[in-house]
Amino acid sequence: MHGLEPRGRILTLMALVLSAYLVLLGRLVYWQVWRHGDMAQLAAAYHDDTITLPAVRGNILDRNGALLVTNTPVFSIFASPDLISATERQDIAARLAPVLGLGPDDIQAKLATTRKFVYLARRVPASVASQLDQLRLPGVGKIAETQRAYVDGGVTGTTLAANLLGFANDEGKGNYGIEGYYNRALSGQAGFEATVRDLANQPIVLSDRQRREPVDGTTLQLSLDGTIQVVAERALAEGVQKYEAESGSLIIMEPQTGRIVAWADVPSYNANDFATTPTSQFIDPIVSNLYEPGSVMKVVTLSGALNTHAITPDYRFNETGTAVVGGYAIHNWDGKAHGMVTMTQVLENSLNVGAIKAEQLEGPANFYQSLQRFGIGVPTGVDVAAETAAPLADLAHWKASQLATAAFGQGVDATAIEMLAAINVVATGGNLVWPHVVDDMIDSQGVHHPVRPRIVRQVVSPKTAQQMQQMMVGVVEHGSGFAARIDGFKNRIAGKTGTASIPENGGYAKNETIGSFVGFLPVDHPQFIMLVITRKPKVLFEGAYVAAPIWKTVASALITQWQIAP
Repeated sequence: MHGLEPRGRILTLMALVLSAYLVLLGRLVYWQVWRHGDMAQLAAAYHDDTITLPAVRGNILDRNGALLVTNTPVFSIFASPDLISATERQDIAARLAPVLGLGPDDIQAKLATTRKFVYLARRVPASVASQLDQLRLPGVGKIAETQRAYVDGGVTGTTLAANLLGFANDEGKGNYGIEGYYNRALSGQAGFEATVRDLANQPIVLSDRQRREPVDGTTLQLSLDGTIQVVAERALAEGVQKYEAESGSLIIMEPQTGRIVAWADVPSYNANDFATTPTSQFIDPIVSNLYEPGSVMKVVTLSGALNTHAITPDYRFNETGTAVVGGYAIHNWDGKAHGMVTMTQVLENSLNVGAIKAEQLEGPANFYQSLQRFGIGVPTGVDVAAETAAPLADLAHWKASQLATAAFGQGVDATAIEMLAAINVVATGGNLVWPHVVDDMIDSQGVHHPVRPRIVRQVVSPKTAQQMQQMMVGVVEHGSGFAARIDGFKNRIAGKTGTASIPENGGYAKNETIGSFVGFLPVDHPQFIMLVITRKPKVLFEGAYVAAPIWKTVASALITQWQIAP
């Protein structure tokens, strides 16, 4: 009998544990299922007994410390309805209505509650708050807040770098651009307060909960140069207007570090008026729109062929003006045969047939791998919201004709930032560099957290890069890039034009192109690389005429501003 006692005790203990578990489970079901509505009301009441103390959103500065985005003081007006008697509501509503620009009935409806706290108006100007101060209404108070403010842009009616920066909405949430990408860091952490004061300076006690101070957001210092940004926006807008283009984009980057210097789009918008701006204007084509880059891609094609030793800059062949690939006849942009030419001349004169020749000599596998190594088909990782990319299809699915057209930038999609990063490989001496906009993050304690530049990978050898640099100098000095020449910089500017057809309904649109020019200087130690894109110009259409002149204008300003010597 004694041997059974431990077993009995264990069984008894297990029964007690099981009973306790069933009781707890029953109570849990009771509260979460049968009393769910009551619990929700309790939770709402709990949240109503404090007010949020918003953190001050971090500023955004340019590389020189100039403010690009800051905060202006505004006030939110609240009431404590439980302190306002029913007989007072009509009078208070009548006196508040003209100041707040609301109807008396709307205000009375908000006061007709037993809650301790309701907002009457959010983020009104200081002038409105001052008028309310004079009224000294019982049970009505104000809370100091901030509202985002963006500086004027280089073009009338816009704010500076609007598409790059994005905006923060009335709820303080970042949308698009830098504001969207870094929203969490910029936002900080809100606090709360349980005791506030009305306009008569009388305390309104909402609860006995403790006050928690907000933690202000991180300030971002960008690599953007505000002065150059203004020049870029104006030059791009003038160019788009002159050539009657639908739109345009311009990006400038430091080659070795990937630091963005300027980032302009036309048309743009006023971020201070985001609430009345069509959503379509917020989309930044530099990171969010795909396009077929056209002949700018020849830099990638020929660099890959140089790197695999399939060609040399002086490789000569008979250029007939037409290449028949997979049953398709592909022609040069000018429809002409150029006879015996070198690969340098292929680049200088932007010959499609020559690019196809280089791709064929390199071979499909090497060419495809070269596209991948240059970053074509994948996001760059730039720290701007909503970057997109069009992944390259598996090589097995490519037809010979598709490889041929990809060699001169048709039938393959990229973004502007993707193409800038790809061409920058040549400027760096062979490395793919991560493009980025934020230089430094300064937290609420004033501690700096620098953003370090990084090399993604080596793409081609330094020798290949140097060879392509000189071939690109030939484009400016002897070829299609003539409009980018700058006095004092003879043989010091490397560039490439692009004129791309636009896909439409399974074919290509007639008489519509995207003209572009990319270039860097001085060629052997580049201080900047810049890509200019004009979309659907009506006056002229080639990149040589609609993009290179814009590039020259901005490059000349950069040379002066940065005191760049040849």
